Amino acid sequence: MTYASLAGLFLAFSLLLAVLARRRAWLRWAAAGLTLLALLVLTAVFDNVMIAVGLFDYTSDHLSGLRLGLAPVEDFAWPVVAAALLPAIWELLGRRGVPARAAQPGAQPGAQPGGQPPGGPIGAGDS
Repeated sequence: MTYASLAGLFLAFSLLLAVLARRRAWLRWAAAGLTLLALLVLTAVFDNVMIAVGLFDYTSDHLSGLRLGLAPVEDFAWPVVAAALLPAIWELLGRRGVPARAAQPGAQPGAQPGGQPPGGPIGAGDS
């Protein structure tokens, strides 16, 4: 298995989840886009530096041969996976289990909409 095919599997999975998680949360996705840009720049800089100083290298048997400087293009799939997968998981798992009223200041635990305690108004059914 090549680095590109392995990265492609992760990339396809993360992009699928990102599409499923796409909601009206455009601001979160804009933040994910800025995060992706930062991760790509950091990957380009630090991968090139680490390869240049000999910290690691890749066997060319599993690479496509395309490089940005010294860094193989396959290395740039991982920031894309991270920037797509983590916000998608956040959106899909999100606030499940957290009642909407619990997030509001002054909300009483177990209160019904309209401020009624559980079981209806006080005195209802007491006759």
